[in-house]
Amino acid sequence: MTIRVLDPTSEIRAADKRSAPRPAALAGATVGFISNGKEGTVGFFSHLDRLLRERFNVAEVVHRTKANYSAPAEQDIVDEARNWNLAITGLGD
Repeated sequence: MTIRVLDPTSEIRAADKRSAPRPAALAGATVGFISNGKEGTVGFFSHLDRLLRERFNVAEVVHRTKANYSAPAEQDIVDEARNWNLAITGLGD
């Protein structure tokens, strides 16, 4: 009997990417949440919303939900996110 072992890693290496620069401060900022649409994000994002407003004086918090949890965010959400100072994405699993 032969056992065949497969390597699940991709043969193509992703290009090196850098994180976006961090804002110096959050006071007066607009923060956006992008949810994958699963129930678990609701309470978590609500809690973060409150903390950001109370502790960091965030001016506005925007909540958006993707139509399909396994697909990228829709173009209108991506376009809107360009106006945010910070975006937080999350999974509700």
